[in-house]
Amino acid sequence: MTHDNIELLKTGASFFGVTVTDDQVVLFDKYHRKLMEWNKKMNLTAITDERDVVIKHFLDSLSVLPFFPDDTMSLVDVGTGAGFPGIPIKIVNKEMSVTLIDSLEKRIRFLDDVFKENSFEKIQLIHGRAEELSRRCAHRECYDMGIARAVASLSVLSEYILPFVRKGGFFISMKGSDIQKELSEAESAIYILGGKIKKVHSFMLPVENSKRNIILIEKVRQTPTEYPRKSGKPTKSPLR
Repeated sequence: MTHDNIELLKTGASFFGVTVTDDQVVLFDKYHRKLMEWNKKMNLTAITDERDVVIKHFLDSLSVLPFFPDDTMSLVDVGTGAGFPGIPIKIVNKEMSVTLIDSLEKRIRFLDDVFKENSFEKIQLIHGRAEELSRRCAHRECYDMGIARAVASLSVLSEYILPFVRKGGFFISMKGSDIQKELSEAESAIYILGGKIKKVHSFMLPVENSKRNIILIEKVRQTPTEYPRKSGKPTKSPLR
């Protein structure tokens, strides 16, 4: 990355209380290079300008960190795509155990290449569907934090992710500017799945000044065994 974009990364991260070290800058740079290399042969991101990647991918991913409880040791990133927000979070939290899930195998191959080059530890890559994986004992209600940057509605995301989260843990949904209708429509689904909205935080992404919302949902009860429903059902018929 250029000197200006390195400074942008460090300054922008500090806005969220995160200090990015020089060693971490190297990891971000390697990640960016690998993303651009693979993006030439498969569609990983429409954002290719280096400055935009820093703002819209790296800083946006780090924006959730102020809402992580201090005892957060395990994270599941569902529908991670090209690794956002999971990889930037992992870069600045070396000791956190991070599981990245995506339904497309080619994205998992890309992420595997990223991890091999950077020798990350405490990382798990899984190719599969959330509806199926969260029913397995190895993943059911065992993560401190679940997160999604996906474009699905909040009610759909809640059914995908809350089954992964332990009681007392949290689910963070990263959203754009207009969320009031989505929040009201998801309220019943979140309750059914064992969650409770704890906080909705609105802020402006540094430099770009575009509005973002972070929805913090606490897992207050176990998710009923009938959820999540079979593959495709949450999207086709969201809980109301």
